[in-house]
Amino acid sequence: MEEIKRSKLETLTMKDNFMFGAVMCEPENCRPFLEMALGFPIGKLDVSIEKSLVYHPEYKGVRLDVEASDANHTRYNVEMQVIQKPYLERRARYYHSQIDMDLLRRGGGYGSLSDAYVIFICDFDPFGYKKYRYTFQNVCLEAKGFVLKDGQTTMFLSTRGENPEEVPGSLVSFLKYIGLGLSESTKESEDGYVRQLQAAVRRVKASREMEAKYMLLEEMLQDEREAGRVEGREEGRAEIVLELLEDSLGDLPEDLRGRILSEKDGDVLKRYLKLARTAVSLDEFMQKISE
Repeated sequence: MEEIKRSKLETLTMKDNFMFGAVMCEPENCRPFLEMALGFPIGKLDVSIEKSLVYHPEYKGVRLDVEASDANHTRYNVEMQVIQKPYLERRARYYHSQIDMDLLRRGGGYGSLSDAYVIFICDFDPFGYKKYRYTFQNVCLEAKGFVLKDGQTTMFLSTRGENPEEVPGSLVSFLKYIGLGLSESTKESEDGYVRQLQAAVRRVKASREMEAKYMLLEEMLQDEREAGRVEGREEGRAEIVLELLEDSLGDLPEDLRGRILSEKDGDVLKRYLKLARTAVSLDEFMQKISE
């Protein structure tokens, strides 16, 4: 089993969430990326390693994005996206809100909210305009060019861009590297920063500590997938209970619907299902489930 896990770690590239987090949790790798993506120099950078590769119940699972802050308290959140999923823009909105809530929970007022950059690196074109970089800020519709100074910037980087003349060459080299498969990504790059990342990837694959973290991550993800399957089965049972009751007894009180839908115990839901098949009235059903 251990050999299988190690072999899988060795097949990862920078576009894999684990490898990206493991490499970018080193400030000397993360800072050059942020500088070339955002276009301004960044001084001392602190990367929150503990938030990059561990389990966070409040985020409903394993969080694999990279969080960092600089000497000016500017916050950065970077996430790798290999598969195009819906609501990517709204996920960016959620990440901005999480950054703000974290700052406010520490007791600061609105004036303590720092500038924040949420960056998605996409192995696809998220908007179809063939751009390597899409940058968004809040602007006034009635006053052209007027930007709301709320300190929030959202950026989507795409490995499928076709406008190299509009962005730094180093950023193009980086994004092309991200888009490569395993064999191509191991060939020495002509770009200095990409060579630095290639060396970091090799260190991660040779690290026993990172191997252990990867194995732990795989176990947690497997547990999450299994929990999701169980939850899906229980939700399915609850829906069947509701459907049986509504078909035979009509509309249900909201408190009863809520009670059934919130039940997570599989044995209890099986009992509800049996009772729903034989109940002749809502009063009878509600009495029996309370026994």
